[in-house]
Amino acid sequence: LYIKNRLYFKIYCTGKVKIFFLYNSRLCATCLRTSRCVFMSLTIHLFLFSCVLFPQNAEISVFEVNIRFVGGLLSAYYLSGKEVFRRKAVELGEKLLPAFKTPTGIPWALLNLKSGIGRNWPWASGGSSILAEYGTLHLEFMHLSELSGRPVFAEKVMNIRKVLNRLDKPQGLYPNYLNPNSGQWGQHHVSVGGLGDSFYEYLLKAWLMSDKTDEEGKKLYYDALQAIEKNLIRKSSGGLTYIAEWKGGLLEHKMGHLTCFAGGMIALGADGGPDDKTGHQMELAAEIARTCHESYARTSMKLGPEAFRFDGGVEAIATRQNEKYFILRPEVIETYMYMWRFTHDPKYRQWGWEAVQALEKYCRVEGGYSGVRDVYANTPNHDDVQQSFYLAETLKYLYLLFSDDDHLPFEHWVFNTEAHPLPHLHLDSVPKTTQN
Repeated sequence: LYIKNRLYFKIYCTGKVKIFFLYNSRLCATCLRTSRCVFMSLTIHLFLFSCVLFPQNAEISVFEVNIRFVGGLLSAYYLSGKEVFRRKAVELGEKLLPAFKTPTGIPWALLNLKSGIGRNWPWASGGSSILAEYGTLHLEFMHLSELSGRPVFAEKVMNIRKVLNRLDKPQGLYPNYLNPNSGQWGQHHVSVGGLGDSFYEYLLKAWLMSDKTDEEGKKLYYDALQAIEKNLIRKSSGGLTYIAEWKGGLLEHKMGHLTCFAGGMIALGADGGPDDKTGHQMELAAEIARTCHESYARTSMKLGPEAFRFDGGVEAIATRQNEKYFILRPEVIETYMYMWRFTHDPKYRQWGWEAVQALEKYCRVEGGYSGVRDVYANTPNHDDVQQSFYLAETLKYLYLLFSDDDHLPFEHWVFNTEAHPLPHLHLDSVPKTTQN
Protein backbone atom coordinates (compact mmCIF):
# COMPACT_ATOMS: atom_id res chain seq x y z
CA LEU A 1 0.00 0.00 0.00
CA TYR A 2 1.61 3.23 -1.12
CA ILE A 3 -0.17 6.36 -0.04
CA LYS A 4 0.73 9.56 -1.81
CA ASN A 5 0.44 13.05 -0.42
CA ARG A 6 -2.84 14.96 -0.11
CA LEU A 7 -5.01 12.00 0.75
CA TYR A 8 -4.79 10.32 -2.64
CA PHE A 9 -4.44 6.58 -2.25
CA LYS A 10 -2.88 3.91 -4.41
CA ILE A 11 -2.71 0.18 -3.84
CA TYR A 12 -0.11 -1.40 -6.09
CA CYS A 13 -1.49 -4.73 -7.16
CA THR A 14 1.19 -6.65 -9.03
CA GLY A 15 4.14 -8.55 -7.65
CA LYS A 16 4.39 -11.66 -5.49
CA VAL A 17 4.98 -9.82 -2.23
CA LYS A 18 2.54 -7.29 -0.85
CA ILE A 19 4.51 -4.65 1.06
CA PHE A 20 2.69 -2.03 3.12
CA PHE A 21 4.11 1.45 3.59
CA LEU A 22 2.59 3.77 6.16
CA TYR A 23 3.03 7.41 5.17
CA ASN A 24 2.27 9.62 8.14
CA SER A 25 -1.11 8.35 9.36
CA ARG A 26 -3.24 7.76 6.35
CA LEU A 27 -3.42 3.96 6.21
CA CYS A 28 -6.77 4.20 7.98
CA ALA A 29 -8.51 5.67 4.94
CA THR A 30 -8.74 2.40 3.08
CA CYS A 31 -9.83 0.57 6.23
CA LEU A 32 -12.52 3.13 6.98
CA ARG A 33 -13.93 2.73 3.51
CA THR A 34 -14.56 -1.00 3.84
CA SER A 35 -17.88 -2.17 5.22
CA ARG A 36 -16.28 -4.70 7.59
CA CYS A 37 -14.23 -2.11 9.44
CA VAL A 38 -16.91 -1.75 12.10
CA PHE A 39 -16.43 -5.33 13.22
CA MET A 40 -12.69 -5.07 13.91
CA SER A 41 -11.34 -5.63 17.39
CA LEU A 42 -11.08 -2.81 19.88
CA THR A 43 -7.30 -2.78 19.40
CA ILE A 44 -7.71 -2.08 15.70
CA HIS A 45 -10.34 0.55 16.51
CA LEU A 46 -7.92 2.43 18.73
CA PHE A 47 -5.21 2.30 16.04
CA LEU A 48 -7.57 3.61 13.41
CA PHE A 49 -8.76 6.50 15.49
CA SER A 50 -5.30 7.54 16.56
CA CYS A 51 -4.45 7.87 12.89
CA VAL A 52 -7.67 9.70 12.02
CA LEU A 53 -6.28 12.71 13.88
CA PHE A 54 -4.11 13.78 10.99
CA PRO A 55 -0.62 15.25 11.45
CA GLN A 56 -1.19 18.80 12.59
CA ASN A 57 1.01 20.46 10.00
CA ALA A 58 -0.74 18.93 7.00
CA GLU A 59 -2.83 20.37 4.19
CA ILE A 60 -5.87 18.28 3.42
CA SER A 61 -8.80 18.38 1.01
CA VAL A 62 -11.89 19.39 2.96
CA PHE A 63 -14.11 17.57 0.46
CA GLU A 64 -12.14 14.31 0.52
CA VAL A 65 -11.76 14.23 4.29
CA ASN A 66 -15.48 14.87 4.69
CA ILE A 67 -16.84 12.26 2.31
CA ARG A 68 -14.28 9.57 3.09
CA PHE A 69 -13.31 9.99 6.74
CA VAL A 70 -16.20 11.87 8.36
CA GLY A 71 -18.71 9.89 6.29
CA GLY A 72 -16.93 6.63 7.06
CA LEU A 73 -16.84 7.32 10.80
CA LEU A 74 -20.49 8.35 10.89
CA SER A 75 -21.52 5.24 9.02
CA ALA A 76 -19.39 3.05 11.26
CA TYR A 77 -21.09 4.58 14.30
CA TYR A 78 -24.60 4.02 13.00
CA LEU A 79 -23.85 0.45 11.94
CA SER A 80 -21.98 -0.57 15.09
CA GLY A 81 -23.24 1.72 17.84
CA LYS A 82 -19.68 2.17 19.12
CA GLU A 83 -19.24 5.55 20.81
CA VAL A 84 -15.65 5.94 19.67
CA PHE A 85 -16.80 6.34 16.06
CA ARG A 86 -19.22 9.13 16.97
CA ARG A 87 -16.65 10.96 19.06
CA LYS A 88 -13.96 10.82 16.39
CA ALA A 89 -16.37 11.89 13.65
CA VAL A 90 -17.26 15.03 15.63
CA GLU A 91 -13.60 15.76 16.46
CA LEU A 92 -12.68 15.49 12.82
CA GLY A 93 -15.62 17.67 11.78
CA GLU A 94 -14.42 20.34 14.19
CA LYS A 95 -11.02 20.32 12.51
CA LEU A 96 -12.70 21.23 9.21
CA LEU A 97 -14.58 24.29 10.50
CA PRO A 98 -11.76 26.83 9.85
CA ALA A 99 -12.19 26.15 6.12
CA PHE A 100 -15.41 28.20 6.28
CA LYS A 101 -13.62 31.39 7.36
CA THR A 102 -14.14 33.21 4.08
CA PRO A 103 -16.07 36.43 3.37
CA THR A 104 -19.01 34.42 2.05
CA GLY A 105 -18.76 31.29 4.18
CA ILE A 106 -18.12 29.22 1.05
CA PRO A 107 -15.31 26.93 2.27
CA TRP A 108 -11.82 26.67 0.91
CA ALA A 109 -10.92 23.46 -0.90
CA LEU A 110 -7.68 22.95 1.01
CA LEU A 111 -6.99 23.47 4.70
CA ASN A 112 -3.83 23.42 6.78
CA LEU A 113 -4.82 21.72 10.02
CA LYS A 114 -2.14 23.45 12.09
CA SER A 115 -2.54 27.04 10.95
CA GLY A 116 -6.22 26.92 9.99
CA ILE A 117 -5.31 28.69 6.75
CA GLY A 118 -7.25 27.64 3.68
CA ARG A 119 -6.79 28.10 -0.03
CA ASN A 120 -8.28 26.89 -3.28
CA TRP A 121 -6.81 24.90 -6.11
CA PRO A 122 -4.86 27.38 -8.26
CA TRP A 123 -6.21 25.85 -11.48
CA ALA A 124 -9.86 26.35 -10.49
CA SER A 125 -10.99 29.46 -12.39
CA GLY A 126 -8.85 32.02 -10.60
CA GLY A 127 -8.87 30.23 -7.27
CA SER A 128 -12.58 29.53 -7.08
CA SER A 129 -14.27 26.96 -4.89
CA ILE A 130 -15.68 23.96 -6.75
CA LEU A 131 -19.39 23.15 -6.78
CA ALA A 132 -18.98 19.42 -6.19
CA GLU A 133 -16.68 20.11 -3.23
CA TYR A 134 -18.44 22.83 -1.22
CA GLY A 135 -21.79 21.32 -2.26
CA THR A 136 -20.97 17.88 -0.89
CA LEU A 137 -20.81 18.55 2.83
CA HIS A 138 -24.49 18.76 3.71
CA LEU A 139 -25.34 15.19 4.69
CA GLU A 140 -22.36 14.66 6.93
CA PHE A 141 -22.56 18.08 8.61
CA MET A 142 -26.25 17.67 9.41
CA HIS A 143 -25.42 14.38 11.11
CA LEU A 144 -22.55 16.02 13.00
CA SER A 145 -24.99 18.57 14.45
CA GLU A 146 -27.39 15.78 15.33
CA LEU A 147 -24.74 13.71 17.11
CA SER A 148 -22.90 16.57 18.81
CA GLY A 149 -25.80 18.83 19.75
CA ARG A 150 -23.85 21.69 18.17
CA PRO A 151 -25.74 23.66 15.52
CA VAL A 152 -22.55 25.10 14.00
CA PHE A 153 -22.12 22.26 11.52
CA ALA A 154 -25.63 22.57 10.13
CA GLU A 155 -25.36 26.36 10.09
CA LYS A 156 -22.26 26.19 7.88
CA VAL A 157 -23.92 24.12 5.18
CA MET A 158 -27.22 25.98 5.36
CA ASN A 159 -25.29 29.20 4.73
CA ILE A 160 -23.96 27.68 1.50
CA ARG A 161 -27.55 27.39 0.33
CA LYS A 162 -28.21 31.04 1.25
CA VAL A 163 -25.27 32.16 -0.88
CA LEU A 164 -26.42 30.07 -3.83
CA ASN A 165 -30.01 31.25 -3.51
CA ARG A 166 -28.90 34.88 -3.88
CA LEU A 167 -27.09 34.23 -7.16
CA ASP A 168 -28.53 34.34 -10.65
CA LYS A 169 -28.17 31.01 -12.39
CA PRO A 170 -27.46 31.08 -16.14
CA GLN A 171 -30.37 29.21 -17.74
CA GLY A 172 -31.13 27.90 -14.24
CA LEU A 173 -27.79 26.05 -14.20
CA TYR A 174 -25.10 26.02 -11.51
CA PRO A 175 -21.59 26.81 -12.81
CA ASN A 176 -18.82 24.65 -11.40
CA TYR A 177 -16.81 27.57 -9.99
CA LEU A 178 -17.69 30.12 -7.28
CA ASN A 179 -15.33 32.73 -5.84
CA PRO A 180 -15.46 32.48 -2.01
CA ASN A 181 -14.36 36.08 -1.58
CA SER A 182 -16.72 37.88 -3.96
CA GLY A 183 -19.54 35.36 -3.93
CA GLN A 184 -19.68 35.49 -7.74
CA TRP A 185 -19.52 32.69 -10.27
CA GLY A 186 -16.25 31.94 -12.00
CA GLN A 187 -16.18 30.76 -15.59
CA HIS A 188 -19.51 29.41 -16.80
CA HIS A 189 -18.70 25.73 -17.08
CA VAL A 190 -21.52 23.38 -16.09
CA SER A 191 -21.15 19.63 -15.67
CA VAL A 192 -23.19 16.88 -14.07
CA GLY A 193 -19.96 14.87 -14.07
CA GLY A 194 -16.63 15.93 -12.62
CA LEU A 195 -16.64 19.24 -10.68
CA GLY A 196 -20.43 19.30 -10.36
CA ASP A 197 -21.84 15.80 -9.84
CA SER A 198 -22.36 15.23 -6.12
CA PHE A 199 -23.78 18.73 -5.52
CA TYR A 200 -26.98 17.64 -7.25
CA GLU A 201 -26.93 14.27 -5.50
CA TYR A 202 -26.75 15.96 -2.09
CA LEU A 203 -29.67 18.30 -2.81
CA LEU A 204 -31.90 15.29 -3.38
CA LYS A 205 -30.49 13.22 -0.54
CA ALA A 206 -30.76 16.12 1.92
CA TRP A 207 -34.50 16.09 1.30
CA LEU A 208 -34.74 12.30 1.58
CA MET A 209 -32.52 12.17 4.66
CA SER A 210 -34.78 14.68 6.40
CA ASP A 211 -37.71 12.27 6.01
CA LYS A 212 -38.82 14.59 3.20
CA THR A 213 -39.24 17.62 5.42
CA ASP A 214 -36.42 19.68 3.85
CA GLU A 215 -38.63 21.40 1.29
CA GLU A 216 -35.90 23.83 0.28
CA GLY A 217 -33.56 20.99 -0.66
CA LYS A 218 -36.35 19.35 -2.63
CA LYS A 219 -37.11 22.49 -4.62
CA LEU A 220 -33.45 23.18 -5.33
CA TYR A 221 -33.00 19.64 -6.65
CA TYR A 222 -36.02 19.52 -8.93
CA ASP A 223 -35.38 23.02 -10.27
CA ALA A 224 -31.80 22.03 -11.07
CA LEU A 225 -32.93 18.81 -12.72
CA GLN A 226 -35.41 20.73 -14.87
CA ALA A 227 -32.61 23.05 -16.04
CA ILE A 228 -30.33 20.09 -16.74
CA GLU A 229 -32.98 18.34 -18.78
CA LYS A 230 -33.70 21.47 -20.81
CA ASN A 231 -30.13 22.55 -21.46
CA LEU A 232 -27.84 19.52 -21.18
CA ILE A 233 -29.74 16.33 -21.92
CA ARG A 234 -29.72 15.35 -25.56
CA LYS A 235 -30.49 12.28 -27.68
CA SER A 236 -28.08 10.99 -30.32
CA SER A 237 -29.10 10.07 -33.85
CA GLY A 238 -28.83 6.46 -32.74
CA GLY A 239 -31.32 7.02 -29.94
CA LEU A 240 -28.95 7.21 -26.95
CA THR A 241 -29.79 9.77 -24.27
CA TYR A 242 -26.76 11.52 -22.79
CA ILE A 243 -25.87 14.47 -20.57
CA ALA A 244 -23.57 16.95 -22.29
CA GLU A 245 -21.36 19.60 -20.70
CA TRP A 246 -22.07 23.33 -21.00
CA LYS A 247 -19.26 25.82 -21.52
CA GLY A 248 -20.24 29.46 -21.85
CA GLY A 249 -23.49 28.63 -23.57
CA LEU A 250 -22.01 26.02 -25.93
CA LEU A 251 -22.51 22.29 -25.54
CA GLU A 252 -19.66 19.81 -25.55
CA HIS A 253 -21.20 16.49 -26.53
CA LYS A 254 -19.17 14.45 -24.08
CA MET A 255 -20.35 12.36 -21.15
CA GLY A 256 -17.98 11.24 -18.43
CA HIS A 257 -18.09 7.98 -16.51
CA LEU A 258 -18.65 10.12 -13.41
CA THR A 259 -21.87 11.44 -14.99
CA CYS A 260 -23.32 7.94 -15.13
CA PHE A 261 -24.31 8.19 -11.47
CA ALA A 262 -27.15 10.45 -12.65
CA GLY A 263 -29.30 7.55 -13.80
CA GLY A 264 -29.48 6.26 -10.25
CA MET A 265 -29.99 9.75 -8.84
CA ILE A 266 -32.91 10.50 -11.14
CA ALA A 267 -34.51 7.14 -10.32
CA LEU A 268 -34.07 7.78 -6.60
CA GLY A 269 -35.86 11.12 -6.88
CA ALA A 270 -38.50 10.14 -9.43
CA ASP A 271 -41.24 9.41 -6.91
CA GLY A 272 -41.14 12.95 -5.53
CA GLY A 273 -41.03 14.76 -8.85
CA PRO A 274 -43.43 17.67 -9.44
CA ASP A 275 -46.51 17.51 -11.63
CA ASP A 276 -46.67 13.75 -11.57
CA LYS A 277 -43.43 13.32 -13.51
CA THR A 278 -42.50 10.04 -11.85
CA GLY A 279 -42.99 7.99 -14.99
CA HIS A 280 -41.06 10.43 -17.16
CA GLN A 281 -38.15 10.57 -14.75
CA MET A 282 -37.96 6.79 -14.47
CA GLU A 283 -37.86 6.58 -18.27
CA LEU A 284 -35.08 9.16 -18.33
CA ALA A 285 -33.13 7.25 -15.69
CA ALA A 286 -33.51 4.04 -17.69
CA GLU A 287 -32.30 5.76 -20.85
CA ILE A 288 -29.20 7.07 -19.10
CA ALA A 289 -28.52 3.63 -17.66
CA ARG A 290 -28.77 2.17 -21.18
CA THR A 291 -26.37 4.75 -22.59
CA CYS A 292 -23.82 4.04 -19.89
CA HIS A 293 -24.17 0.31 -20.49
CA GLU A 294 -23.52 0.94 -24.18
CA SER A 295 -20.29 2.75 -23.28
CA TYR A 296 -19.20 -0.54 -21.70
CA ALA A 297 -20.59 -2.83 -24.40
CA ARG A 298 -18.80 -0.97 -27.20
CA THR A 299 -15.32 -1.62 -25.81
CA SER A 300 -13.17 -4.71 -26.26
CA MET A 301 -13.00 -5.36 -22.52
CA LYS A 302 -16.66 -4.57 -21.77
CA LEU A 303 -15.50 -1.94 -19.29
CA GLY A 304 -16.35 1.72 -19.70
CA PRO A 305 -13.94 4.50 -20.65
CA GLU A 306 -13.37 7.58 -18.51
CA ALA A 307 -15.37 9.67 -21.01
CA PHE A 308 -17.23 9.02 -24.24
CA ARG A 309 -18.46 11.26 -27.01
CA PHE A 310 -21.37 11.87 -29.33
CA ASP A 311 -20.03 13.75 -32.33
CA GLY A 312 -18.65 13.13 -35.79
CA GLY A 313 -20.72 10.00 -36.20
CA VAL A 314 -19.37 8.56 -32.94
CA GLU A 315 -21.74 7.45 -30.19
CA ALA A 316 -20.80 6.34 -26.66
CA ILE A 317 -17.17 5.80 -27.63
CA ALA A 318 -14.00 7.46 -26.35
CA THR A 319 -12.17 9.11 -29.22
CA ARG A 320 -9.20 10.55 -27.32
CA GLN A 321 -6.44 8.41 -25.87
CA ASN A 322 -6.55 10.20 -22.53
CA GLU A 323 -10.22 9.20 -22.13
CA LYS A 324 -9.87 5.46 -22.82
CA TYR A 325 -8.76 4.33 -19.37
CA PHE A 326 -10.81 2.59 -16.69
CA ILE A 327 -9.88 3.03 -13.02
CA LEU A 328 -12.46 0.76 -11.37
CA ARG A 329 -15.05 3.52 -11.06
CA PRO A 330 -18.45 2.75 -9.44
CA GLU A 331 -20.94 5.12 -11.12
CA VAL A 332 -22.37 2.73 -13.71
CA ILE A 333 -22.78 -0.06 -11.17
CA GLU A 334 -24.38 2.46 -8.81
CA THR A 335 -27.03 3.28 -11.40
CA TYR A 336 -27.65 -0.43 -12.08
CA MET A 337 -28.23 -0.95 -8.34
CA TYR A 338 -30.77 1.85 -8.07
CA MET A 339 -32.55 0.79 -11.25
CA TRP A 340 -32.79 -2.81 -10.00
CA ARG A 341 -34.21 -1.70 -6.66
CA PHE A 342 -36.91 0.41 -8.31
CA THR A 343 -37.83 -1.78 -11.29
CA HIS A 344 -36.61 -5.33 -10.60
CA ASP A 345 -35.89 -5.55 -14.32
CA PRO A 346 -33.45 -8.51 -14.56
CA LYS A 347 -31.34 -6.77 -17.20
CA TYR A 348 -29.73 -4.60 -14.53
CA ARG A 349 -28.45 -7.61 -12.66
CA GLN A 350 -27.36 -9.12 -15.97
CA TRP A 351 -25.46 -5.94 -16.83
CA GLY A 352 -23.90 -5.97 -13.36
CA TRP A 353 -22.82 -9.57 -13.81
CA GLU A 354 -21.24 -8.68 -17.16
CA ALA A 355 -19.20 -6.05 -15.31
CA VAL A 356 -18.17 -8.61 -12.66
CA GLN A 357 -16.93 -10.97 -15.36
CA ALA A 358 -15.00 -8.19 -17.09
CA LEU A 359 -13.43 -7.08 -13.80
CA GLU A 360 -12.34 -10.64 -13.09
CA LYS A 361 -10.99 -11.19 -16.59
CA TYR A 362 -9.15 -7.92 -17.19
CA CYS A 363 -8.60 -6.23 -13.83
CA ARG A 364 -7.86 -9.08 -11.41
CA VAL A 365 -4.16 -9.42 -10.65
CA GLU A 366 -2.24 -11.29 -8.00
CA GLY A 367 -2.34 -8.52 -5.44
CA GLY A 368 -5.90 -7.26 -6.00
CA TYR A 369 -7.60 -5.40 -8.86
CA SER A 370 -5.96 -2.92 -11.19
CA GLY A 371 -7.22 -0.24 -13.54
CA VAL A 372 -6.44 -0.56 -17.25
CA ARG A 373 -5.09 2.10 -19.60
CA ASP A 374 -7.14 1.31 -22.72
CA VAL A 375 -10.47 -0.51 -22.63
CA TYR A 376 -10.46 -0.80 -26.42
CA ALA A 377 -7.27 -2.89 -26.49
CA ASN A 378 -7.42 -6.65 -26.78
CA THR A 379 -5.14 -7.27 -23.80
CA PRO A 380 -5.02 -5.20 -20.60
CA ASN A 381 -2.22 -2.77 -19.88
CA HIS A 382 -2.62 -2.44 -16.12
CA ASP A 383 -1.98 0.84 -14.36
CA ASP A 384 -1.01 -1.14 -11.23
CA VAL A 385 -3.40 0.87 -9.02
CA GLN A 386 -6.39 -0.27 -6.99
CA GLN A 387 -8.30 2.90 -6.17
CA SER A 388 -9.75 2.98 -2.67
CA PHE A 389 -13.22 3.75 -4.02
CA TYR A 390 -13.20 0.29 -5.59
CA LEU A 391 -13.69 -1.16 -2.11
CA ALA A 392 -15.91 1.60 -0.77
CA GLU A 393 -18.23 1.94 -3.74
CA THR A 394 -17.84 -0.40 -6.71
CA LEU A 395 -17.86 -3.64 -4.74
CA LYS A 396 -20.44 -2.35 -2.27
CA TYR A 397 -22.87 -1.39 -5.03
CA LEU A 398 -22.30 -4.75 -6.71
CA TYR A 399 -23.08 -6.47 -3.42
CA LEU A 400 -26.26 -4.43 -2.99
CA LEU A 401 -27.27 -5.08 -6.60
CA PHE A 402 -27.46 -8.78 -5.82
CA SER A 403 -28.84 -8.39 -2.29
CA ASP A 404 -32.42 -8.30 -1.08
CA ASP A 405 -34.13 -4.92 -1.04
CA ASP A 406 -34.41 -4.92 2.76
CA HIS A 407 -30.62 -4.76 3.08
CA LEU A 408 -30.07 -1.05 3.81
CA PRO A 409 -33.53 -0.11 2.46
CA PHE A 410 -33.90 3.29 0.85
CA GLU A 411 -36.83 4.08 3.16
CA HIS A 412 -34.38 4.41 6.06
CA TRP A 413 -30.93 5.06 4.59
CA VAL A 414 -29.16 7.30 2.10
CA PHE A 415 -25.65 6.75 0.82
CA ASN A 416 -23.18 9.57 0.89
CA THR A 417 -21.18 10.12 -2.27
CA GLU A 418 -18.61 7.52 -1.16
CA ALA A 419 -21.37 4.96 -0.54
CA HIS A 420 -21.28 5.25 3.25
CA PRO A 421 -24.84 4.61 4.53
CA LEU A 422 -26.39 7.29 6.74
CA PRO A 423 -29.81 6.98 8.39
CA HIS A 424 -32.66 9.39 7.83
CA LEU A 425 -32.95 12.22 10.35
CA HIS A 426 -35.93 14.14 11.64
CA LEU A 427 -35.28 17.85 11.23
CA ASP A 428 -36.95 18.55 14.54
CA SER A 429 -34.19 16.50 16.19
CA VAL A 430 -31.52 18.84 14.81
CA PRO A 431 -30.84 22.00 16.84
CA LYS A 432 -33.57 24.48 15.90
CA THR A 433 -31.23 27.24 14.78
CA THR A 434 -30.18 25.04 11.85
CA GLN A 435 -33.67 25.23 10.37
CA ASN A 436 -33.67 29.01 9.93
